[in-house]
Parts: sequence; C-alpha cells; structure tokens
Amino acid sequence: MQMKILHGLKLNEFLREPNMATDINKIISNLLGFYEFNNRTIVTVGAGGGQLIEYGRVSKYVIALDYDREALDKLKVNLIKSGLEDKFELIHSDFNLSVVQGDVVMFEFCLHEMEDPEIALKHALTMATEIIILDHWPDSEWAFFGDEDQKIVKSWKALELFPVKKIQKFDTVQFFHDYEELYQKVKAQGEVSISRITGFQGNTNFSIPMSYGIALI
Repeated sequence: MQMKILHGLKLNEFLREPNMATDINKIISNLLGFYEFNNRTIVTVGAGGGQLIEYGRVSKYVIALDYDREALDKLKVNLIKSGLEDKFELIHSDFNLSVVQGDVVMFEFCLHEMEDPEIALKHALTMATEIIILDHWPDSEWAFFGDEDQKIVKSWKALELFPVKKIQKFDTVQFFHDYEELYQKVKAQGEVSISRITGFQGNTNFSIPMSYGIALI
C-alpha cells in the first residue's frame, strides 16, 4: 500500500471505515480487529470507567493505570459486573512515574490529556515494545465541541517522531435527546465548550459526528 501523509505523519497504512452509529461494542470490535490482544499483557492508561474492558477477556493480563481514584473505583465495579476482575490489576498512579512492564501500552482516549504526549510515548516504550493509541481524531466535530481539538492535534502530531506501523480512522456519532443532555456531557470541559454548544439549544434527537483513530507504534 502506498504510504500516505496525514497531518505531517508518514504512515505505513491508512484506512477509513464508513459512518456507524454510536456503539461501544462496535468500538471494542474495531479495537480487537486492529490488534491481536490474545495472550498479551496489556498496560492500559486511562481505563478508569471501564467502557472498553472487553479486550481484557482475550488478553493474558491487564495492568490498568489511572491517576483518578474515582475512575478506578468505577472500573472495579464494571470489572466485577463483567466477571473480569481476575484479569485486571488496578494501579492508582501518575503514568509518567509508573515502572510496570507488559507487551503493549495502550492509551485509551487519554494521550491528548498528557502534558507532553511525546514524553508519554517515550516513557511507554520503556514499559513495552509496542504502543496502541486510541483517541479522538483531529478533525472530529465532537472534539471541537468538547474543547479538546487543539490538544488532540498536538497528541497526534507527537506520533511524527515515532515509527507508526499502522493507523486506522473510524467515524461514529454522539447522540443526544436534547440540549440539556449535551450540556451535562460537556459542562465539565469548561466555558469554551459550553459556548460552542449554544447553537444546539432547542434541538431534540440530534447527533454530533465523532471521529476517532487507532494507531500502532
């Protein structure tokens, strides 16, 4: 396949999947189709909350790092509900101070939250020989309304310094019954995000396109 250039990245492979409805199970399916998790020890970063934990069912073992104690508590509850508590080890820690080892480090929609994504990726390579980045895509409308667009551009740009083996883009939507539901979703992001969603006031049963990508280093 001819090498593509995207946001300054020379990538070995670039694929795109048609639009799909918002569906966590589909995201999990895309993730499992992208990378062979079987019998691998996964060091996952930002897993708190546990929406994507099904990859742990086929993995050998998962070490989940998160600096948010409440998120880890929620993750623990979801692991118990899913019968996966024996497959996961939960560690409350700053990622950049962690020294655990595994086969692959996976950033779950959190690389853009790192103060310095380049340093985070370099540190990940001291933990494992491979890295998976699962995150919002730079041109995602949802990232714009969540006031994360600039951070996301920065995090994907950091991949320019690393040998990206494969990258794949997926498109989905965030669906909302009314403006209040959207407001509750983004209010924690701050005033910029709240100001960006004012155009949805009075709308019902609407969706916002959300693109995300998975990359392998």
